[in-house]
Amino acid sequence: MNDAIALPPDLSPLWISLKVALLATVVTFFVGIAVAYWMLGYRGKGRSLLEGLFVSPLILPPTVVGFLLLLLFGKNGFAGQLLMSVDFSVVFTWYGAAITATVVSFPLMYRTALGAFEQIDGNLLAVARTLGASEWTVFRRVMLPLALPGVIAGAVLAFARALGEFGATLMLAGNIPGQTQTIPMAIYFAVEAGAMSEAWFWAIVIMLISLSGLFSVNFWQEQQKKRRVTFAPSGLSAIARLVAVPSSIAPLSPSKPKHNGLSGLVVNLQKRLANFDLDLTFTVTESTLGILGGSGAGKSMLLRCLAGMERPTNGQIVLNGRVLFDAKKGINVPSRDRRIGVLVQNYALFPHMTVAKNIAFGLPNALSASETRQRVEVQLAAVQLQGYGDRYPSQLSGGQQQRVALARALASEPEVLLLDEPFSALDTHLRSQMEQALITRLQSFNGVSLLVTHNLEEAYRVCEDLLVLEQGHVLAYGSKDTIFERPERLGVAQLTGCKNFSTAAPIAAQTILAADWGLSVQIVEPLPDRLTYVGIRAHHIRFVDTLNQTNTFPCWLVSTSETPHRMTVFLKFKTQPDHPQDYHVQVEVFKETWETLKQKPLPWFVHFNPLRLLLLSA
Repeated sequence: MNDAIALPPDLSPLWISLKVALLATVVTFFVGIAVAYWMLGYRGKGRSLLEGLFVSPLILPPTVVGFLLLLLFGKNGFAGQLLMSVDFSVVFTWYGAAITATVVSFPLMYRTALGAFEQIDGNLLAVARTLGASEWTVFRRVMLPLALPGVIAGAVLAFARALGEFGATLMLAGNIPGQTQTIPMAIYFAVEAGAMSEAWFWAIVIMLISLSGLFSVNFWQEQQKKRRVTFAPSGLSAIARLVAVPSSIAPLSPSKPKHNGLSGLVVNLQKRLANFDLDLTFTVTESTLGILGGSGAGKSMLLRCLAGMERPTNGQIVLNGRVLFDAKKGINVPSRDRRIGVLVQNYALFPHMTVAKNIAFGLPNALSASETRQRVEVQLAAVQLQGYGDRYPSQLSGGQQQRVALARALASEPEVLLLDEPFSALDTHLRSQMEQALITRLQSFNGVSLLVTHNLEEAYRVCEDLLVLEQGHVLAYGSKDTIFERPERLGVAQLTGCKNFSTAAPIAAQTILAADWGLSVQIVEPLPDRLTYVGIRAHHIRFVDTLNQTNTFPCWLVSTSETPHRMTVFLKFKTQPDHPQDYHVQVEVFKETWETLKQKPLPWFVHFNPLRLLLLSA
C-alpha cells in the first residue's frame, strides 16, 4: 500500500484548499453567529421564508448552487457587473472558490449556532438584564460563552464542509491547477486520469484534516466538563450554617433611594393573556408582600412585567417616583435600568462563571478590582459562603445556589426584590433553613420585596402583607392577619387554607342556615350584604363532651388521614355515613388529642365558635 500511495509532485491543492476553507470558516463564523442571533429574536411573518433561504445551500445540489452563483457573479450578473466596474472578477479565481465554500458551509454554522442559542435558559438572559447588563454585555458574557461548545462545533463542521466542496466550486472557480484546484477536484481528476495513488494520497489528507478537527473539538469539550467536576461540601453540615452575619462585616444594603417624596411601588397594569386578562392595581411600600394564587393565576407574569421581561398591554408602573412603564406616554424602561432584582425558581446562576463572578456580575464597571473583590466577600459572608467564591454553581447544593442567587440580586443594590417561588426546588428541611435565612436578609433590605408562593404558611411566616390573585385579578390585598382571619370571599378563604364550606342563607338576625351541613348556626358578626357561604378552618373546630353550648352538633366518624404530627378527622352530622366520601367537615387535631378521642363512643360532639365562622361572598 505504501508503494501505491505516492507524494504528488504538486502540493498546491492542499494550500489552496486550506486557504479557501479557512477564509470561508472565518466569514461564516461571524456572519452565521450574527444571523443566528438576529433570527433568535425575529418573529416577523417572513421567518419561515428566511429560514428556508438560509439553509437552502444545504439542500440544493452543489451544481445548482454553483450555477446560481455563476449567474450572480458572471459578467451579466448583478454582482459580476458591479465588480467589473472596478475591473475585478471572481469567476475562475480562488476568490470564487472561497465564495462557494462560504455559501455551502454557511447553513451548518448558522443552524448549529441557532440551536446552541435556543438551548440557553431564557431566565439566565432575563436575570442578566435585571442586573444592569446591556444587550451586548448579555451576549458577550452570558449568551456566547454558554453557546460556545455548539458554536465551535459549528465552525468545525463548516470548515470540513468548505474543505470538501466540489460541485459549486467547479461551476464558479473551475479547475485550474495551481490557482483554483482544491483537494476534492484533485481527487476527481486524478481518478479520471487513472492516477489512483495520487487520489489515495489526497483522500487520506482531506480525511486526516477533517477528522482531526472533529476529534479536537470533542477532546476540548470533554476537558471543559472535567474542569467542572461536581464536588459538594460535607452535606447538610455545610448547609446548616445560616446567615448570621459576622459583626465585623455588615451586608451591603441599598440606601433609601432619593426621590420626589413618592415612596414604594405603584402598580396599575393590564396584560392580555391567552386565557384571561391580567388586571392589577396595588401599592406597596417598604415591606415584604406575599403574592398568593393558584397555578396560572398570573403571579409570575406580574413579576415579569415589573422586571421588564414582559411588556404590559396597558397601565403604569412607578417605583419611588420613577416611571418604569406608562403605556399612554410610551415609556418602557429596560430591565437593566429598573433597579429591580429577581430571584427565579431555578436561581438562574450563570453556569460558566464562578460564584464570585456571578455575584460580581451586577456590580458597577467603574469599581476597581479590589473594591469588587471586597463587595463580593461581603455578600458571601452575609450568606455564610466564605471560601466558596472559586466554585462553580454545579459544585453547590440547592440551598447554596439559592443563597448565591440572593447575594447576586442584592449585590446590585436594587430598590425592589422579586422572589418567584425561591424554595420550590428544596426539600422540607432545607426549605425551612433557607426560609429563615431569607427572613434575616430581608430584615436588612430597605426596599420593597415581593414573594410569589403557593405555600400559604410560607407566605404567612415571611411576609407582612398579602396579595391574593385569581385569574389575573385581585381577590384580596391587606395585612396577613386580616386576610387569614377575615377573608370575606370564598376564593380567598380557599387560597388561605380553609377546607370546610357550606352554602349559607340568613334565617334570623343572628342565625344562618348552612345548607350543605344541614345545620342552623348562630353568628355574632353582622350579616354581610351578599352572604353566599359560611366556612370554618379545620383547626378551629373543637371537640366537646356535651351539647350544652351554642353551635354544638353531634357527628359520626367517616375516615381519617394521618400526618407525622396531626390527624385529620372527616365527620358527618346528624346521621351515620353511607360511604367513605359521605362527610361534611374535616377537623385537624394533634395526635395526643386523637388518642383520647378515638376511645370515646359515637356520636362525638363538635363546637363551632361563632367568632371563628367565616361569612363569605362568592
